[in-house]
Amino acid sequence: MTPETSAHAWMARALRLARRGLYTTDPNPRVGCVLVNQDRLVGEGWHERAGEAHAEVHALQQAGDAARGATAYVTLEPCSHQGRTGPCAVALAEAGVARVVVAMQDPNPEVAGRGIDLLKEAGVAVEVGVLEEEARALNPGFISRMAQGRPHVRLKMAMSLDGRTAMRSGESQWITGPSARREVQRLRARSSAVLTGVESVIFDNSRLTVRPEQLELEQAECIARRQPLRVIVDSRLRLPLASACLCEAGRTLVFTVAGHDRERRAELEAAGAEVVEVAAEESGRVELAALLAYLATREAANEVLLETGATLAGAMFDAGLVDEMQLFVAQTLLGGEARPLFELPGMTRMDEQRPLQILDIRAVGEDWRITAVPRQRELSVSV
Repeated sequence: MTPETSAHAWMARALRLARRGLYTTDPNPRVGCVLVNQDRLVGEGWHERAGEAHAEVHALQQAGDAARGATAYVTLEPCSHQGRTGPCAVALAEAGVARVVVAMQDPNPEVAGRGIDLLKEAGVAVEVGVLEEEARALNPGFISRMAQGRPHVRLKMAMSLDGRTAMRSGESQWITGPSARREVQRLRARSSAVLTGVESVIFDNSRLTVRPEQLELEQAECIARRQPLRVIVDSRLRLPLASACLCEAGRTLVFTVAGHDRERRAELEAAGAEVVEVAAEESGRVELAALLAYLATREAANEVLLETGATLAGAMFDAGLVDEMQLFVAQTLLGGEARPLFELPGMTRMDEQRPLQILDIRAVGEDWRITAVPRQRELSVSV
């Protein structure tokens, strides 16, 4: 095995470890670390939960004295600042690690490169960029929040073969089968927030929660304890006070614009909602970019799962705010009177079409799952 092949193999192991934190590290990134001394694994670990020890600390604790002279393979640049835990770059240097191989730099512009510089100043050899694309795909939300100031938006929609999402009345349960619904639960579980429009809540009365019995994962009960934020776009505060989502564990944020009856807002807050006023578009509706900026800055939201109908989905897509699409296609037809996948007004010519890049198509039970991105965007997407 060549040194390059060996480095890729060890980093691949670190990435597999990092993926174990897929559902639990939010709002922190998913990170894995492997310590190797004389081609022998001496320690490994991953970041399990925010506020707890980072991946490097777990690996160093396991390695003990064998960390001296070892090479550390880390999926994200070791931190250089004191937070709820100490700086990992310092821990690696003090443990006597001789070399650190990093998949990618920290995308936070305030800290990027500082951990690497600290290691170099301590005499540790550093290499950056091994399996970087794979590392970026593991943390699209954290990268987006740091680089763009907004979360990574993943649109999930279920549709029939003729591209319909609900009957004309709004009835939509269920188009897809249990296997597809399990995958949706996993998408929710990895997300910081689930975003929908008030119309969808009115029609479906969805709880917008992670149900452990549907995850079919180890430690499902533990994963479901961290419920994602429930976020509802409701420009005119029409959310029914008896909505199921207001009775669930976790928080429900209702985004609206200024100028509503204070009494109606007080009623919603008494029912369990947190009402947030943001800027309005010319149409009087909630400015979607402002909503996402709020989620990134005030709630540290990395990944947002957009589960909604054609109107909000079309508005988000039209505004360039959809980064990734997870489309579940059922082997059924709903007919021409049923509701479409998107409402994208103003498209009358073929040169106005919105091209997509399909990254993956796979069977999910009796349905199909399509992963796609807007073609003009170059994004790292985990599949």
